[in-house]
Order: sequence, then C-alpha cells, then structure tokens
Amino acid sequence: MRPTQPFRVRLAQTSPRLGDLPANMADHLEIISRAAGADIDLLVFPELSLTGYYLRDLTCDVALTTEAPELAQVARAAQDLSVVIGIVEESARFSFHTSSLYLQRGNLIHTHRKVYLPTYGMFDEGRYLSPGHCVRAFDTEFGRIGMLVCEDLWHPILPYILAHDGIHYLIVTSNSPSRGAGPEGIGIAQTYDEMLRTYARLFGIYVVFCNRVGYEDGVNFWGGSRVVAPSGDVVACGPLLERAEVDAEIDPLEVRRARAAAPMLEDDDIHLALMELGRIRDERA
Repeated sequence: MRPTQPFRVRLAQTSPRLGDLPANMADHLEIISRAAGADIDLLVFPELSLTGYYLRDLTCDVALTTEAPELAQVARAAQDLSVVIGIVEESARFSFHTSSLYLQRGNLIHTHRKVYLPTYGMFDEGRYLSPGHCVRAFDTEFGRIGMLVCEDLWHPILPYILAHDGIHYLIVTSNSPSRGAGPEGIGIAQTYDEMLRTYARLFGIYVVFCNRVGYEDGVNFWGGSRVVAPSGDVVACGPLLERAEVDAEIDPLEVRRARAAAPMLEDDDIHLALMELGRIRDERA
C-alpha cells in the first residue's frame, strides 16, 4: 500500500569528533533517545557521522562492517523509529567505503556506498576510499526512498536514476565545507539550496538534506540542513555553523499533488535517454 499519513523527520546537524568512535557513538545514542521520546519517525545523521571526515590514515582504524557491535547497539536503541547514520564501511574484500545506512525499527534495510569520491582541490577521498558502483531505491514504511552522499548530488545522473526507480523521498547526507564566503553569505550553501530545490521540483519529490558542522584540520562545515518539499519550498532549515536538531513534517500526499500538477517525470522519455547515452558511450570508446 502507498503510505498517505504524514510523518515527522528530524535532522541531526552534529559535529563529530574526528576518529573518536566512542564519543560519536555516545552522541548518537543520546540523540536517538531524544528523538524516540519526541515521537520522531525518521532521524537522519550527516555523512560519516560516526567517524568525522578528514580521516586519512585513520580510515582503516575506524572502519566497521555492517555486523559490527557498534551498529547493533544503534539498532537496539532505534527500535521505535527509522535512522540514517554514516560510517566508513569495511567490505568482505577489505575495501573501505563512505556509506549511509538506513535502519528501520532496528533492522538494516539499505546501504548506499558513495559513488563519487572527490579527489581535487581540498578533497582527497579517492586516496583512502573505494567508490560504490550502484544506486538503488528501496521501500520503507514511509514510501520509496533513495539515498545519496554529498558529491553524489553534483552528478545529476544519480538523482535521475533514483527518480525513475520510483522514489518519493531523496535523502542526502553531507560533509560540505564552507567555501565562497561573501557579502551574500556562504556561497556553497546557496549552491546546495539551488540544487535541492531544483531536484525537488523536477522530480516531484521531497529532498531531505543533512549536513554537519564543526571544524577539522582548520576546515569549517556550514550545516544548513533542510527539508525541501516537491514544490521547491523549504519546509524547515537548520542554522549555519552550529549544532541543531531540525524537525519537519512530511506529507506523502504532497508528492501526489506535485506529480499530478506537473507530470514531468511521467513524461520523461527514458528510452531516448538510454539510446543517446549508449551512443555517447560507444563514441567515447
């Protein structure tokens, strides 16, 4: 059945301690407890929320398998809600991935491994981590969801695939550093706002964006977590540069209304896209 009842989401705009799993675990468990007590249905943490971002040589030390006791502890604490957390995931082949995990009432039902690892400018993820190689929508008690991590959002093919895979909600977790500060504010925050609104409108979906705050190696993370409705309107927005817990109500019927008013996704010619992308691939070969 297609869910029709509104549900409550909370964005945990945290400031993880770099490489300190015990401290970050304690923070997660406290936030999960508060969310459960406030009747939150879906709690979202940022990218790499259990480890921090600039790990470099610490990557192997903080990596967890999906069977790790730390994740079992989170699952036990989250029996009454759904939770998205960020880890360095160690695969069975000893590769390491930036992964977002979706736990529904204590059960891990989906893992998204970050596909695009920025290795330019101030970023060096590709030196320490392996990319994911797929993107999938998945069914939840709230409807069909897709997840992306930070740089993934900058590659429109991934939201496009998820939209055609039937998502109602796109969850984006991030460790976005502050860049482009000027008289009009933080430039990168404005860019993210434009992207999130655009995807929400084009695909008739809710976009749930959770970004961290704090400092690592002199780099500042800007926060600004938000929920964007299918209309492109911002339902709720967190502050810049400080920890916060941002609550919003999501109404599944808004997706239905948006798709009925502007059926752009339904009108999309996916066969044309596949044909032309195949042609471009072959020409580049």
